[in-house]
Amino acid sequence: MSEGSEDKRPRSQQIAAALREAIESGIYPPGMRLPSQRDLAQQYSVARNTVDEALKTLGQQGLITSEWGRGVFVREKKSLFRLGSDRYSPKFRELGLSPFLLECAKQGKAGRFEVLSIERMKPDLEISGLLGVSAKTKSVLRRENVFYADDDPVYRVTTWIPWRLAEGTGLLEEEVPHPFGIHGIFEGKGHVMARSNDDVSARMPTPEEVDYLQLQRGVPVIEVLHSSIDQDGKVYEVTRFVMRADMNALRYNSPVE
Repeated sequence: MSEGSEDKRPRSQQIAAALREAIESGIYPPGMRLPSQRDLAQQYSVARNTVDEALKTLGQQGLITSEWGRGVFVREKKSLFRLGSDRYSPKFRELGLSPFLLECAKQGKAGRFEVLSIERMKPDLEISGLLGVSAKTKSVLRRENVFYADDDPVYRVTTWIPWRLAEGTGLLEEEVPHPFGIHGIFEGKGHVMARSNDDVSARMPTPEEVDYLQLQRGVPVIEVLHSSIDQDGKVYEVTRFVMRADMNALRYNSPVE
């Protein structure tokens, strides 16, 4: 807005912009409680419903969070978990930690996962097409987990594996009995990851994802659809990561072909 020009935006948007500037400049730092709606209404000489609209805008932008009976607070920034393009590298095996657990250890957090389901099922057309299996039969094993850092759910992971690979293996158990996890079992079956393909997108979460990931209003998710490709160019495993955007980032360092 140039000096001397009239701000023609609705009053609620003007107040939201002013509060955003105050938050970004540190006047209201992370974790600080904002003035009450009554005080803000008096400060800006507007009705409380106008302030409410302004706060809704800030909530949708992910800047504030409301706590029942306590007030409205500036959202605190959480430590980011970075999944890199090298996360499946054998170098992590020497440490005895998965990439996620290694990232947790760097941040002084305890990593764990909760198994939601392990079942043989019919895949949808997208998954069956990627894996080259039938969509008309129970041709895949699906594993669903939520990964936690301390008490914070970080992402939800759904993995599909051809049943011909999973049948009779530790992939059907909650704790996969292999020191290198599911990829150790794949290698035992003759599938060594030579390449991977990640399709990355961002979107707003579903109601179920809001529940599982304990998402505050306005926080989107990052979705990564990962395909593991073996030495023969065959896709042998597909995993969908649904990540909290306020706790996750991606880092890729790859040669340009």
